[in-house]
Amino acid sequence: MTTTARLRAFVALADHGSVRGAAGALVVTESTVSAAVRALGEEVGVALLERDGRGVRLTPAGTRYAGYARRILGLLDEATAAAHGEADPERGLVRLGAVTTAGEHLLPALLTSFRARHPDVTLGVEVAPSAAVWPMLRHHEVDVVVAGSPPGDVGARVRAVRDNVLTVVGAPDVAADFDPASATWLLRETGSGIRATLSALLEDLPGTPSQLVLGSHGATIAAARAGLGVTLVAREGVARLLADGTLVELPVPGVPVSRPWHVVTHPDATASTELLVRHLLDDTALGWHRV
Repeated sequence: MTTTARLRAFVALADHGSVRGAAGALVVTESTVSAAVRALGEEVGVALLERDGRGVRLTPAGTRYAGYARRILGLLDEATAAAHGEADPERGLVRLGAVTTAGEHLLPALLTSFRARHPDVTLGVEVAPSAAVWPMLRHHEVDVVVAGSPPGDVGARVRAVRDNVLTVVGAPDVAADFDPASATWLLRETGSGIRATLSALLEDLPGTPSQLVLGSHGATIAAARAGLGVTLVAREGVARLLADGTLVELPVPGVPVSRPWHVVTHPDATASTELLVRHLLDDTALGWHRV
């Protein structure tokens, strides 16, 4: 078994927390995963795993090694894509990562427009919370990210920005006697950038407002529509619901909040990634602006 295969087995085990989960993700047998990880540990020369009841868990050395393994695999995939893209950008690969709201409301139009112009470019898409998307770029698991402002340690290049306004919304019958301090606030999943912004807003309200974690963008919107509480959302994401009166904007100190979208790539983006960046800047209907 190659070192690359061993690394993939180890990263899969780290991601899924069990040999069975890793085997299922890789579509191989559990014994194959166990053998690969055992051989990798012997090659590295330190224990990467330890017993945890009937299962296993990463040792501190294993956790540190997993970060490097992700980068190695990401760079290897990126190198292959870059080579193909350099030879023929129109037949290359672009791996996109996007936060949930951008994945639902921005990517469909972007990808449809791009594929109409560049039909032979292969596109891969990962949609996840902000806390998961940026490590994907850091580990070279994606080529471009569509999200809010990048953290300072990503070491990447902002290529384009797009207006994005966050506002508080709720059902119409909530608006009549709305009080931010006594309302029930509907929160996104852990790792969501909008949740982090909302949590900061709630800290400025008197007392401790009631909170309910729904776990996804769609769930918070559905719960707000049903009158279960109020939530912070991208205005663009609920434009139709605001227009037909299903939801209404509610007054809260510090809101609306400007939180522009960013398109971010590696400093040395692949040729096919550059095709995508040029396209989204050239297609004015998409609303992106050059940085």
